[in-house]
Amino acid sequence: MSQRRTPKKKEAKTKPVIRVLVVDDHPVVRSGLRMLLDAQEDIEVVAEAGTVREAVFEARETKPDVVLMDVVMPGQSGIEGLPSVLKESPKTKALVLSMQDDPRYVREAFAAGAAGYVLKEAADNELVQAVREVAGGGSYVHPALGARLASAEADERRRAEEDPLSEREREVMRLLALGHTNQEIAKMLYISVRTAETHRAHIMQKLRLSTRAELVRYAIQHGLLDEGEAPDQ
Repeated sequence: MSQRRTPKKKEAKTKPVIRVLVVDDHPVVRSGLRMLLDAQEDIEVVAEAGTVREAVFEARETKPDVVLMDVVMPGQSGIEGLPSVLKESPKTKALVLSMQDDPRYVREAFAAGAAGYVLKEAADNELVQAVREVAGGGSYVHPALGARLASAEADERRRAEEDPLSEREREVMRLLALGHTNQEIAKMLYISVRTAETHRAHIMQKLRLSTRAELVRYAIQHGLLDEGEAPDQ
């Protein structure tokens, strides 16, 4: 359930107050986050929410500087709902709070509009630092997690250079090498003929191939045909 409180007065501030919306489906977690953040001279929790729907409402009403968004919540995940929250308050910066240390979640969070990603197991001072960082217009990812993300992205770039085809394109290429027409491929893969034609065009362009013979040769050289399969000559 969403919760908003009358802003507290904080004495002798040397910095502007960072107004935070805390979004987590566990009241105890929200309470702990509120206590931590409100204890900082330059940070104040202006509202709480337990679902994405409530977060959208609170973002519209309070226009926080930072939304601290949990990932796993009932109905809709924090990452899925982030665009809707930020649409209501475009100047708000989003900091995702998650138990997931998989780099894929980090990429998804930033793609959804997040400016930072911090783990729930992080120390209190790291969370506070992350809030300040994103509020100031920067981005934040725990150094170790950021290193893993960079490594994963480097691996993906290397794989893309070695094999520029997507999984679906490799599947289409195998069927083309076996002699199937675009119509047959569309029926086999449950896609439209137009999509099959598009895949074929992309394959030829990515691999710089101009003839079917070259396509068949590439498929054989790169092991795209299963044992016992022979291209239809």
